[in-house]
This record gives sequence, structure tokens and C-alpha cells, in this order.
Amino acid sequence: MRERFRAGDPAALGEAYDEHARALFRYAYRMCGDRASAEDVVSATFLEAWRCRGKVRAEGGSLRPWLFGIATNVLRGAAREARRRDAALARMPDRGVLPDFSDAVDSRLADEERLRAARVALGRLRRREREVFGLVVWAGLDYATAGEALGVPVGTVRSRLSRARERLRALAEAELRAGRRRAGSGAGVGAVAGGPSLSVSDGRTVLVPRTSPEKPV
Repeated sequence: MRERFRAGDPAALGEAYDEHARALFRYAYRMCGDRASAEDVVSATFLEAWRCRGKVRAEGGSLRPWLFGIATNVLRGAAREARRRDAALARMPDRGVLPDFSDAVDSRLADEERLRAARVALGRLRRREREVFGLVVWAGLDYATAGEALGVPVGTVRSRLSRARERLRALAEAELRAGRRRAGSGAGVGAVAGGPSLSVSDGRTVLVPRTSPEKPV
């Protein structure tokens, strides 16, 4: 696979997409919280991988660590662009009050609220800890694969992940409570039976959504 991909075989690109796109989408969706943005990340990842295919080593196993490393870089760029966009919007005059969507709140919104709280909490971690957490916990990579994706030793992955776990639960729960207070009693975004939960005690799951993102097409 690596040799064929490196040589520019279109069939190898298709096989890589079929094998890894769904995992990349889940990772991107959980990191950025938006389906359209996650699809853009997956597309950009494969475009960049194909453009840089000559950098792939001929020897080795799966392309997954390399692809996740590219996706992480794409997410970094997207985050920088979002910060610039938010700063620009903050300088614009207020054009009025946003419409009230409280009547449309349901269990799906409760799921998304928990995802948003988790992402806000992740955003308060150091970038290196946030990336390790996203790759290991949300993308499900093992320590060695995450280390290869980020170009760091396994021991570094373990230590960063340990520090991230210590802070993430408290930060996520605090943000969720703050979001509910901001929404007020009219929003009705409360806990839903069977909804997702935030957990880092097992070291593998932080957010278990009610429904999983669909495979990109």
C-alpha cells in the first residue's frame, strides 16, 4: 500500500480513503463539533496526503498514523483561521438579536451541548495535551500510533494524556453547568436519559454521543 500510494496509484488513494476516512471524520467532528467542518478536514487531509505522497516512507505498516498527523495539522490551521474570523466579527457592529430557537431544543441538542462543553474544556488544555487526548481518546489510536502521528515518543504521549485527564472532567462539567445557566430555564437544555456522558475515569471515553457521525460521502 505505501509503495503504491507513494508511486501515485489512484487505486491506493481510494483504498486509503475507504479504510481511514470514517475514523478521520469522527476525530475531526469531535474536535471541531461541526459536521461540515469535519468533512472539510477529511477532504483537506487526503488532498494534502496526495500532494505530499512522495514523503511517505516505502516501508512500514498502515498509513493511519501519517494521515492522523496531517489531520491534526489541518485542524490547527482551521483553529487559527477561526480565531482570526472571530476577532474580525467581534470588531463588527451588532446587527440585532439572534432568533430564539428554544422551541426546537430536544435530545439531539442536549447531545450537542455536551459535545460543545467537552470541546470548550479541550480548548482550555494546552495544545499538545489536547491533540494527544483527541487522538487517543476520541480517535481511538493506541499510544504508539498517536506518538507516530505527532512525532513524539510513547512516553510523551502517556505523560501528556495523564495531565489532560486530570483537568478535563472538571473543566467539562463546569462548562456544561455554565452553559445551562447561560441558556436559562427557557432553553431547557438539561440531562436526558440515555444521553451521552462525560467520563475520563476509564481513560478511553470522554463523550459517548447518542448517535455517531455518518461516514462522509
